Amino acid sequence: MSDGRTAQGETLLYLTDEQLRQGAEAMFFAYRGFTADPDRILAGLSYGRAHHRALHFIHGAPGTTVNNLLNILGVTKQSLNRVLRTLIEDGLVESRVGRIDKRERHLYLTEEGGRLERELSDVQRARMRAAFRDAGPEAVAGFRRVLEAMMDPEMRLQYQKLREGRG
Repeated sequence: MSDGRTAQGETLLYLTDEQLRQGAEAMFFAYRGFTADPDRILAGLSYGRAHHRALHFIHGAPGTTVNNLLNILGVTKQSLNRVLRTLIEDGLVESRVGRIDKRERHLYLTEEGGRLERELSDVQRARMRAAFRDAGPEAVAGFRRVLEAMMDPEMRLQYQKLREGRG
């Protein structure tokens, strides 16, 4: 059978180099599709994907610290500060001094920041919803397992911690 399954229905646990190359290419093109709609919205505001990622993770964990965001995004402090400065100056993100540790800065989306984050996420969710509907529930579960298996162990822990925090 050419679909990667044996006659008994057992999934083969290996892929050829060519199949892996095709999978990598599919991921690159899927990522382009996944980011295309938000990129158009962001370009009109002179923002980039770094701004989108910051808005996304601040929305998902209101009050997150700058250090936590640094760990999640895996960028330099200088790069994140540049992005946050723009978002704060433009009234999309609010930075508050920590109650316990005054050195900490806690980040929150403003009402306007929440609207932009929703607009960006809505177009991505629509694309994902259509793809998941076409692929079916087994493919969706398998896709998540593949993505999680591709993460480095430390990254997978961060991802799981983030998911647990959202209930």
